[in-house]
Amino acid sequence: MVNINFLVTALAALIPLIVGAIWYNPKVFGSVWLKSTGLSEEELKKANMAKVFGLTYVFSLLIAIILNPIVIHQFGFQSMLMGEADLLTEGSEANLFFTTTLEKYGTAFRTFKHGMLHGTINGLLFATPVIGIVGLFERKGAKYILVHAGYWILTLGLMGGVIGQFP
Repeated sequence: MVNINFLVTALAALIPLIVGAIWYNPKVFGSVWLKSTGLSEEELKKANMAKVFGLTYVFSLLIAIILNPIVIHQFGFQSMLMGEADLLTEGSEANLFFTTTLEKYGTAFRTFKHGMLHGTINGLLFATPVIGIVGLFERKGAKYILVHAGYWILTLGLMGGVIGQFP
């Protein structure tokens, strides 16, 4: 069976915090972001940062979990056969097909580069539209949307790369 590597997934969930520390630094995009939100530095300092970082990690872990079947093609192959009643019966036709196929192709496309491709595509085609819609309804400008979209495109790309690299 194809399983989620929980250690790699837990490590990939740290990427949003690491990239965020750099991306939202005032010397990178932090000043643009702050101005586009309408918040002040004083308002930011009032936040419970343990809560912010803790929940960010929990949400990032959920993102990393769902990135596994998006990045790892073998999950798709496995899901095609899940309806076979005898898939887990050793020696059955479905089980033999599944195991021999995974023996041959179980590591196909399992590279950082390929994982980053899928993560980046999801940043472009999923995260960016979501951020754009939220930004439009919140009456935020293009800079707000672009700063967040760029962050998530890069972050999901890196997360996908890490998840794709390690079987």
